[in-house]
Amino acid sequence: MKNLKILIATMLVFPLYAADNEIYVDQAGATLNLDLEQLGSGNIIGGLNATAGSMTFLDLDGGTMTLDINQIGSSNTFLGDILADNFTGFFEFDGDSNDFTIQVDPTNTYGADDGDFNVDVTGDSNDFTLNVGTSALAATLDLDWIINGSSNTFDFDINYDGATSYVDVDGDSNNVTFDGSGYAGGYFYLDQTGSSRTFNIQQQSTLDNDWLKIISTGSSGTVCVIQNDGGTSTGC
Repeated sequence: MKNLKILIATMLVFPLYAADNEIYVDQAGATLNLDLEQLGSGNIIGGLNATAGSMTFLDLDGGTMTLDINQIGSSNTFLGDILADNFTGFFEFDGDSNDFTIQVDPTNTYGADDGDFNVDVTGDSNDFTLNVGTSALAATLDLDWIINGSSNTFDFDINYDGATSYVDVDGDSNNVTFDGSGYAGGYFYLDQTGSSRTFNIQQQSTLDNDWLKIISTGSSGTVCVIQNDGGTSTGC
């Protein structure tokens, strides 16, 4: 087992990318516990392609992983590419104009059988993308997002059997897109408070029950729901 804990609050200078602090981790092994904390603005967790000057993904490869990621500040970036069978992630983002992108087992190396995501977001104008699994063979997922802020964009692409997704959004002009295509027996719950809402939710299982519950308080906006296999309902 490897335990890594990194706290960054100073300034590092990289000539090809204007970031205050940059953390890049390339880790392979059976078990990993990783704790990262960044304080300030313009920080990066991921990697830098020195030749092209473009961002690359943090690279974690192993059977069982626990991540605890904290980015406190504005205009920060998190790019994670995780290959794991059992994954537990605790993510806290506090600030504005941050960019969060995470892919879990995009190449179907381990199957991403068990995933537990706990994400707490406070701030405005943030952009979050979560891509989990590449086939419906992935077994279980527990996804919990608590969002407080306005003008945020959230894009979920989940390929899982037996997924439970809970998203709590409190703020105005937030955009939530959920695509659960490829998994069976999933449950998606959205609790939204605020104005100018926009949702686009798709659940496309194969001969199994998918459950969808939306509680929305506010005005304006568009809600689009697509569910297949039997009781089909469309609104897009």
